[in-house]
Amino acid sequence: MSSGIVSAVEEVLAGIRADGLYKTERRIASPQGPRVTVATSGGERPYLNLCANDYLGLANHPEIVAAAHEALDRYGFGMASVRFICGTQTLHRELEQAIAAYLGKDDAILFAACFDANGAVFEPLLGEGDAVISDSLNHASIIDGIRLCKAARYRYASGDMNELEDRLREANRDGARLKLVVTDGIFSMDGHIARLPEICDLAERYGAVVMVDDCHATGHLGATGRGTPELTGAGGRVGIVTGTLGKTLSGGMGGFVAASQPIIDLLRQRARPYLFSNSLAPPVAAGALKALEIAAAGNDLRARLRANAARLRAGLSTAGFDLVPGETPIIPVMLGEAQAAQAMAAALDERGVFVAGFFFPVVPRGKARIRTQVSAALGPADIDTAIAAFTDAGRSLGLI
Repeated sequence: MSSGIVSAVEEVLAGIRADGLYKTERRIASPQGPRVTVATSGGERPYLNLCANDYLGLANHPEIVAAAHEALDRYGFGMASVRFICGTQTLHRELEQAIAAYLGKDDAILFAACFDANGAVFEPLLGEGDAVISDSLNHASIIDGIRLCKAARYRYASGDMNELEDRLREANRDGARLKLVVTDGIFSMDGHIARLPEICDLAERYGAVVMVDDCHATGHLGATGRGTPELTGAGGRVGIVTGTLGKTLSGGMGGFVAASQPIIDLLRQRARPYLFSNSLAPPVAAGALKALEIAAAGNDLRARLRANAARLRAGLSTAGFDLVPGETPIIPVMLGEAQAAQAMAAALDERGVFVAGFFFPVVPRGKARIRTQVSAALGPADIDTAIAAFTDAGRSLGLI
Protein backbone atom coordinates (compact mmCIF):
# COMPACT_ATOMS: atom_id res chain seq x y z
CA MET A 1 0.00 0.00 0.00
CA SER A 2 1.24 3.48 -0.82
CA SER A 3 2.62 5.27 2.22
CA GLY A 4 0.94 8.46 1.01
CA ILE A 5 -2.58 7.39 1.83
CA VAL A 6 -1.50 5.96 5.19
CA SER A 7 0.21 9.23 6.11
CA ALA A 8 -2.85 11.21 5.08
CA VAL A 9 -5.09 9.00 7.19
CA GLU A 10 -2.76 9.28 10.18
CA GLU A 11 -2.91 13.06 9.87
CA VAL A 12 -6.71 13.01 9.88
CA LEU A 13 -6.76 10.73 12.93
CA ALA A 14 -4.32 12.99 14.76
CA GLY A 15 -6.64 15.91 14.15
CA ILE A 16 -9.63 13.96 15.45
CA ARG A 17 -7.71 13.13 18.63
CA ALA A 18 -6.52 16.72 19.06
CA ASP A 19 -10.09 17.99 18.82
CA GLY A 20 -11.22 15.56 21.52
CA LEU A 21 -13.50 13.76 19.05
CA TYR A 22 -11.85 10.35 18.93
CA LYS A 23 -14.23 7.50 19.77
CA THR A 24 -13.27 4.32 21.57
CA GLU A 25 -15.27 1.12 21.93
CA ARG A 26 -15.84 -0.75 25.15
CA ARG A 27 -16.08 -4.51 25.15
CA ILE A 28 -19.19 -5.99 26.73
CA ALA A 29 -18.54 -9.45 28.18
CA SER A 30 -22.18 -10.30 28.93
CA PRO A 31 -25.57 -10.29 27.21
CA GLN A 32 -27.16 -6.92 26.53
CA GLY A 33 -29.48 -5.87 29.34
CA PRO A 34 -30.21 -3.36 32.10
CA ARG A 35 -26.89 -4.33 33.68
CA VAL A 36 -23.89 -5.43 31.65
CA THR A 37 -20.39 -6.69 32.35
CA VAL A 38 -17.62 -4.76 30.63
CA ALA A 39 -14.10 -6.05 30.00
CA THR A 40 -11.61 -3.43 31.23
CA SER A 41 -7.84 -3.38 31.64
CA GLY A 42 -8.38 -4.15 35.32
CA GLY A 43 -10.73 -7.06 34.68
CA GLU A 44 -14.47 -7.41 34.14
CA ARG A 45 -16.74 -4.85 35.85
CA PRO A 46 -20.52 -4.63 36.25
CA TYR A 47 -22.33 -1.53 34.96
CA LEU A 48 -25.81 -0.06 35.06
CA ASN A 49 -26.71 0.35 31.39
CA LEU A 50 -28.22 3.66 30.27
CA CYS A 51 -27.24 3.81 26.62
CA ALA A 52 -28.85 0.86 24.82
CA ASN A 53 -31.70 1.03 22.32
CA ASP A 54 -33.25 -1.97 24.08
CA TYR A 55 -36.35 -0.01 25.08
CA LEU A 56 -38.56 -2.91 26.18
CA GLY A 57 -35.66 -4.96 27.57
CA LEU A 58 -36.07 -7.76 25.02
CA ALA A 59 -32.48 -8.21 23.83
CA ASN A 60 -31.90 -11.14 26.18
CA HIS A 61 -35.53 -12.11 26.81
CA PRO A 62 -35.67 -15.87 27.49
CA GLU A 63 -38.52 -16.50 25.02
CA ILE A 64 -36.60 -14.72 22.26
CA VAL A 65 -33.41 -16.61 23.04
CA ALA A 66 -35.37 -19.88 23.00
CA ALA A 67 -36.96 -19.00 19.64
CA ALA A 68 -33.53 -18.26 18.19
CA HIS A 69 -32.15 -21.57 19.52
CA GLU A 70 -35.06 -23.48 18.00
CA ALA A 71 -34.56 -21.80 14.63
CA LEU A 72 -30.84 -22.52 14.76
CA ASP A 73 -31.57 -26.20 15.22
CA ARG A 74 -34.33 -26.33 12.61
CA TYR A 75 -33.12 -23.92 9.92
CA GLY A 76 -29.36 -23.71 10.43
CA PHE A 77 -26.98 -20.84 11.03
CA GLY A 78 -26.94 -18.79 7.84
CA MET A 79 -28.52 -18.46 4.42
CA ALA A 80 -25.34 -18.19 2.32
CA SER A 81 -27.13 -16.29 -0.42
CA VAL A 82 -29.44 -13.48 -1.40
CA ARG A 83 -33.20 -13.93 -1.33
CA PHE A 84 -34.00 -14.39 -5.01
CA ILE A 85 -31.35 -17.07 -5.54
CA CYS A 86 -31.62 -19.49 -2.62
CA GLY A 87 -31.89 -17.39 0.49
CA THR A 88 -35.55 -17.21 1.49
CA GLN A 89 -37.07 -19.43 4.15
CA THR A 90 -40.60 -19.60 5.45
CA LEU A 91 -39.35 -17.62 8.48
CA HIS A 92 -38.53 -14.57 6.36
CA ARG A 93 -41.98 -14.32 4.84
CA GLU A 94 -43.65 -15.01 8.16
CA LEU A 95 -41.70 -12.15 9.73
CA GLU A 96 -42.43 -9.77 6.84
CA GLN A 97 -46.14 -10.52 6.97
CA ALA A 98 -46.19 -10.09 10.76
CA ILE A 99 -44.48 -6.71 10.51
CA ALA A 100 -46.92 -5.58 7.82
CA ALA A 101 -49.94 -6.69 9.84
CA TYR A 102 -48.65 -4.98 12.98
CA LEU A 103 -48.08 -1.69 11.15
CA GLY A 104 -51.26 -1.87 9.09
CA LYS A 105 -49.53 -2.16 5.70
CA ASP A 106 -50.02 -4.51 2.77
CA ASP A 107 -46.57 -6.04 3.00
CA ALA A 108 -43.02 -5.56 4.26
CA ILE A 109 -39.54 -6.38 2.98
CA LEU A 110 -36.53 -7.29 5.12
CA PHE A 111 -33.02 -5.90 4.88
CA ALA A 112 -29.77 -6.60 6.72
CA ALA A 113 -30.19 -3.29 8.61
CA CYS A 114 -32.46 -0.26 8.52
CA PHE A 115 -29.48 1.66 7.15
CA ASP A 116 -29.84 -0.61 4.13
CA ALA A 117 -33.61 -0.18 4.07
CA ASN A 118 -33.29 3.60 3.95
CA GLY A 119 -30.47 3.27 1.45
CA ALA A 120 -32.67 1.12 -0.77
CA VAL A 121 -36.01 2.84 -0.85
CA PHE A 122 -35.38 6.08 -2.80
CA GLU A 123 -33.59 4.94 -5.96
CA PRO A 124 -36.24 2.44 -7.14
CA LEU A 125 -39.16 4.76 -6.40
CA LEU A 126 -37.90 8.17 -7.53
CA GLY A 127 -36.09 9.35 -10.64
CA GLU A 128 -35.40 12.49 -12.63
CA GLY A 129 -38.43 14.73 -12.53
CA ASP A 130 -39.41 13.62 -9.02
CA ALA A 131 -38.77 15.33 -5.67
CA VAL A 132 -37.80 14.24 -2.17
CA ILE A 133 -38.34 16.70 0.68
CA SER A 134 -36.30 15.81 3.78
CA ASP A 135 -36.19 17.05 7.38
CA SER A 136 -32.80 18.65 8.11
CA LEU A 137 -32.15 16.37 11.09
CA ASN A 138 -32.97 13.09 9.38
CA HIS A 139 -30.76 10.08 10.04
CA ALA A 140 -27.56 9.63 8.04
CA SER A 141 -29.04 6.58 6.29
CA ILE A 142 -31.83 8.72 4.84
CA ILE A 143 -29.35 11.33 3.69
CA ASP A 144 -27.19 8.70 2.02
CA GLY A 145 -30.21 6.98 0.46
CA ILE A 146 -31.44 10.23 -1.06
CA ARG A 147 -28.00 10.83 -2.58
CA LEU A 148 -28.34 7.57 -4.51
CA CYS A 149 -31.47 8.62 -6.39
CA LYS A 150 -31.81 11.15 -9.21
CA ALA A 151 -34.77 13.03 -7.76
CA ALA A 152 -34.51 16.74 -6.98
CA ARG A 153 -33.66 17.26 -3.31
CA TYR A 154 -35.28 19.77 -0.99
CA ARG A 155 -34.63 20.23 2.72
CA TYR A 156 -36.66 21.93 5.44
CA ALA A 157 -35.60 23.01 8.92
CA SER A 158 -36.47 20.27 11.39
CA GLY A 159 -40.11 20.39 12.41
CA ASP A 160 -40.71 23.70 10.60
CA MET A 161 -44.04 23.32 8.84
CA ASN A 162 -43.80 26.70 7.11
CA GLU A 163 -40.52 25.64 5.51
CA LEU A 164 -41.96 22.27 4.58
CA GLU A 165 -44.84 23.98 2.80
CA ASP A 166 -42.39 26.30 1.03
CA ARG A 167 -40.40 23.30 -0.20
CA LEU A 168 -43.57 21.54 -1.39
CA ARG A 169 -44.61 24.66 -3.28
CA GLU A 170 -41.14 24.88 -4.76
CA ALA A 171 -41.29 21.25 -5.88
CA ASN A 172 -44.64 21.92 -7.54
CA ARG A 173 -43.28 25.02 -9.28
CA ASP A 174 -40.36 22.93 -10.51
CA GLY A 175 -42.83 20.49 -12.06
CA ALA A 176 -42.14 17.48 -9.84
CA ARG A 177 -44.01 14.38 -10.97
CA LEU A 178 -43.82 12.43 -7.69
CA LYS A 179 -43.14 14.00 -4.30
CA LEU A 180 -41.96 12.14 -1.19
CA VAL A 181 -41.73 13.82 2.22
CA VAL A 182 -39.40 11.90 4.53
CA THR A 183 -38.82 12.34 8.25
CA ASP A 184 -37.55 10.47 11.27
CA GLY A 185 -40.43 9.51 13.54
CA ILE A 186 -38.24 10.13 16.58
CA PHE A 187 -35.11 12.22 16.14
CA SER A 188 -32.67 10.03 17.99
CA MET A 189 -30.24 12.66 19.25
CA ASP A 190 -32.96 14.82 20.84
CA GLY A 191 -35.89 12.48 21.37
CA HIS A 192 -38.23 14.86 19.55
CA ILE A 193 -41.36 13.45 17.90
CA ALA A 194 -42.10 14.40 14.30
CA ARG A 195 -45.23 16.48 13.74
CA LEU A 196 -46.80 13.78 11.63
CA PRO A 197 -50.43 15.00 11.47
CA GLU A 198 -49.29 18.40 10.20
CA ILE A 199 -46.77 16.80 7.83
CA CYS A 200 -49.51 14.56 6.45
CA ASP A 201 -51.88 17.53 6.08
CA LEU A 202 -49.33 19.37 3.95
CA ALA A 203 -48.36 16.28 1.98
CA GLU A 204 -51.98 15.57 1.10
CA ARG A 205 -52.57 19.19 0.13
CA TYR A 206 -49.65 19.10 -2.30
CA GLY A 207 -50.06 15.55 -3.56
CA ALA A 208 -47.05 14.04 -1.78
CA VAL A 209 -46.48 10.72 0.01
CA VAL A 210 -45.06 10.62 3.57
CA MET A 211 -42.28 8.25 4.60
CA VAL A 212 -41.29 7.79 8.26
CA ASP A 213 -38.14 6.18 9.65
CA ASP A 214 -39.53 4.82 12.93
CA CYS A 215 -36.45 2.98 14.22
CA HIS A 216 -36.62 4.57 17.67
CA ALA A 217 -40.39 4.11 18.05
CA THR A 218 -41.69 0.83 16.60
CA GLY A 219 -42.61 -1.56 19.40
CA HIS A 220 -42.69 0.86 22.34
CA LEU A 221 -44.34 4.18 21.38
CA GLY A 222 -48.07 4.49 20.87
CA ALA A 223 -50.88 2.78 22.73
CA THR A 224 -50.00 -0.61 21.25
CA GLY A 225 -46.39 0.11 20.27
CA ARG A 226 -47.07 0.79 16.61
CA GLY A 227 -44.81 3.82 16.67
CA THR A 228 -45.18 7.50 15.89
CA PRO A 229 -48.05 7.14 13.38
CA GLU A 230 -50.13 5.59 16.17
CA LEU A 231 -48.76 7.92 18.87
CA THR A 232 -49.60 11.07 16.90
CA GLY A 233 -52.83 9.85 15.33
CA ALA A 234 -51.41 9.94 11.80
CA GLY A 235 -52.12 6.22 11.37
CA GLY A 236 -52.64 5.07 7.80
CA ARG A 237 -51.84 8.51 6.38
CA VAL A 238 -48.15 7.57 6.42
CA GLY A 239 -47.45 5.75 3.17
CA ILE A 240 -44.06 4.18 3.89
CA VAL A 241 -42.59 3.11 7.24
CA THR A 242 -39.01 1.95 7.67
CA GLY A 243 -37.76 0.42 10.90
CA THR A 244 -35.31 -1.87 12.59
CA LEU A 245 -35.13 -5.17 14.41
CA GLY A 246 -31.97 -3.99 16.15
CA LYS A 247 -33.61 -1.85 18.81
CA THR A 248 -36.97 -2.54 20.50
CA LEU A 249 -37.80 -5.59 18.38
CA SER A 250 -35.22 -8.00 19.84
CA GLY A 251 -32.12 -5.81 19.75
CA GLY A 252 -30.64 -8.09 17.10
CA MET A 253 -30.15 -6.85 13.57
CA GLY A 254 -32.11 -6.28 10.41
CA GLY A 255 -34.39 -3.61 9.01
CA PHE A 256 -37.58 -3.38 6.99
CA VAL A 257 -39.77 -1.28 4.75
CA ALA A 258 -43.55 -1.57 5.19
CA ALA A 259 -45.84 -0.06 2.56
CA SER A 260 -48.47 -0.77 -0.09
CA GLN A 261 -48.06 -3.92 -2.16
CA PRO A 262 -46.83 -2.26 -5.39
CA ILE A 263 -44.08 -0.40 -3.51
CA ILE A 264 -42.87 -3.56 -1.79
CA ASP A 265 -43.06 -5.51 -5.04
CA LEU A 266 -40.90 -2.91 -6.79
CA LEU A 267 -38.35 -2.93 -3.98
CA ARG A 268 -38.04 -6.71 -4.34
CA GLN A 269 -37.23 -6.18 -8.00
CA ARG A 270 -34.98 -3.13 -7.81
CA ALA A 271 -33.67 -2.43 -4.28
CA ARG A 272 -29.93 -3.07 -4.52
CA PRO A 273 -29.20 -3.76 -0.81
CA TYR A 274 -31.95 -6.42 -0.97
CA LEU A 275 -30.82 -7.96 -4.24
CA PHE A 276 -27.13 -8.10 -3.34
CA SER A 277 -27.08 -8.91 0.42
CA ASN A 278 -27.62 -12.19 2.24
CA SER A 279 -30.92 -12.84 3.94
CA LEU A 280 -31.09 -12.46 7.70
CA ALA A 281 -29.75 -15.45 9.60
CA PRO A 282 -32.62 -17.76 10.63
CA PRO A 283 -32.07 -17.36 14.41
CA VAL A 284 -32.23 -13.57 14.00
CA ALA A 285 -35.48 -13.76 12.02
CA ALA A 286 -37.06 -16.14 14.53
CA GLY A 287 -35.99 -14.04 17.49
CA ALA A 288 -37.40 -10.90 15.88
CA LEU A 289 -40.69 -12.67 15.17
CA LYS A 290 -41.01 -13.62 18.83
CA ALA A 291 -40.04 -10.09 19.88
CA LEU A 292 -42.78 -8.65 17.67
CA GLU A 293 -45.28 -10.96 19.36
CA ILE A 294 -44.13 -9.84 22.83
CA ALA A 295 -44.14 -6.17 21.86
CA ALA A 296 -47.64 -6.35 20.40
CA ALA A 297 -48.93 -7.63 23.76
CA GLY A 298 -46.53 -5.55 25.85
CA ASN A 299 -48.72 -2.83 27.35
CA ASP A 300 -47.24 -3.56 30.79
CA LEU A 301 -43.71 -3.12 29.44
CA ARG A 302 -44.66 0.16 27.78
CA ALA A 303 -46.19 1.44 31.01
CA ARG A 304 -43.01 0.55 32.91
CA LEU A 305 -40.90 2.25 30.27
CA ARG A 306 -42.92 5.47 30.53
CA ALA A 307 -42.64 5.43 34.32
CA ASN A 308 -38.87 4.89 34.18
CA ALA A 309 -38.38 7.71 31.69
CA ALA A 310 -40.47 10.12 33.78
CA ARG A 311 -38.54 9.19 36.94
CA LEU A 312 -35.13 9.68 35.34
CA ARG A 313 -36.11 12.93 33.67
CA ALA A 314 -37.49 14.37 36.92
CA GLY A 315 -34.42 13.32 38.92
CA LEU A 316 -31.88 14.72 36.48
CA SER A 317 -33.82 17.95 36.12
CA THR A 318 -34.03 18.39 39.88
CA ALA A 319 -30.28 17.83 40.10
CA GLY A 320 -29.75 20.82 37.82
CA PHE A 321 -28.89 19.23 34.48
CA ASP A 322 -29.91 20.85 31.21
CA LEU A 323 -32.21 18.34 29.49
CA VAL A 324 -33.75 18.41 26.04
CA PRO A 325 -37.52 18.57 26.70
CA GLY A 326 -39.46 15.54 25.55
CA GLU A 327 -41.68 12.58 26.34
CA THR A 328 -39.75 9.63 24.91
CA PRO A 329 -37.26 7.24 26.57
CA ILE A 330 -34.44 9.25 24.93
CA ILE A 331 -33.29 11.83 27.50
CA PRO A 332 -30.28 13.89 26.33
CA VAL A 333 -28.21 15.60 29.04
CA MET A 334 -26.73 18.67 27.34
CA LEU A 335 -23.10 19.49 28.18
CA GLY A 336 -21.96 21.76 25.33
CA GLU A 337 -18.44 20.83 24.32
CA ALA A 338 -17.06 17.43 23.37
CA GLN A 339 -14.48 17.50 26.17
CA ALA A 340 -17.21 18.01 28.78
CA ALA A 341 -19.23 15.12 27.39
CA GLN A 342 -16.17 12.87 27.37
CA ALA A 343 -15.24 13.88 30.93
CA MET A 344 -18.78 13.25 32.15
CA ALA A 345 -18.89 9.85 30.45
CA ALA A 346 -15.56 8.95 32.08
CA ALA A 347 -16.78 10.10 35.50
CA LEU A 348 -19.93 8.01 35.15
CA ASP A 349 -17.82 5.07 34.04
CA GLU A 350 -15.92 5.32 37.32
CA ARG A 351 -19.26 5.22 39.13
CA GLY A 352 -20.44 2.11 37.31
CA VAL A 353 -22.90 3.72 34.87
CA PHE A 354 -22.58 2.74 31.22
CA VAL A 355 -23.19 5.80 28.99
CA ALA A 356 -21.67 7.37 25.90
CA GLY A 357 -20.76 10.93 25.05
CA PHE A 358 -22.14 12.24 21.75
CA PHE A 359 -20.34 15.02 19.94
CA PHE A 360 -19.46 16.27 16.47
CA PRO A 361 -19.96 14.93 13.83
CA VAL A 362 -22.82 12.93 15.36
CA VAL A 363 -24.33 16.16 16.74
CA PRO A 364 -23.51 19.81 15.88
CA ARG A 365 -20.48 21.47 17.43
CA GLY A 366 -21.33 22.99 20.81
CA LYS A 367 -24.22 20.53 21.29
CA ALA A 368 -22.31 17.66 22.90
CA ARG A 369 -24.30 15.54 25.30
CA ILE A 370 -24.78 12.32 27.21
CA ARG A 371 -27.78 10.67 25.58
CA THR A 372 -29.44 8.50 28.20
CA GLN A 373 -31.88 5.84 27.04
CA VAL A 374 -34.24 4.11 29.41
CA SER A 375 -35.34 0.47 29.33
CA ALA A 376 -38.43 -1.20 30.73
CA ALA A 377 -36.05 -3.76 32.26
CA LEU A 378 -34.74 -1.17 34.73
CA GLY A 379 -36.33 -0.93 38.16
CA PRO A 380 -36.99 2.21 40.26
CA ALA A 381 -33.87 1.50 42.32
CA ASP A 382 -31.80 1.39 39.13
CA ILE A 383 -33.14 4.78 38.08
CA ASP A 384 -32.34 6.26 41.49
CA THR A 385 -28.82 4.82 41.32
CA ALA A 386 -28.34 6.50 37.94
CA ILE A 387 -29.62 9.85 39.22
CA ALA A 388 -27.25 9.70 42.20
CA ALA A 389 -24.29 8.85 39.96
CA PHE A 390 -25.07 11.68 37.53
CA THR A 391 -25.46 14.14 40.38
CA ASP A 392 -22.18 13.14 42.03
CA ALA A 393 -20.27 13.15 38.73
CA GLY A 394 -21.76 16.46 37.63
CA ARG A 395 -20.81 18.17 40.88
CA SER A 396 -17.30 16.74 40.84
CA LEU A 397 -16.75 18.21 37.37
CA GLY A 398 -18.42 21.54 38.17
CA LEU A 399 -21.14 20.95 35.59
CA ILE A 400 -24.02 21.46 38.02
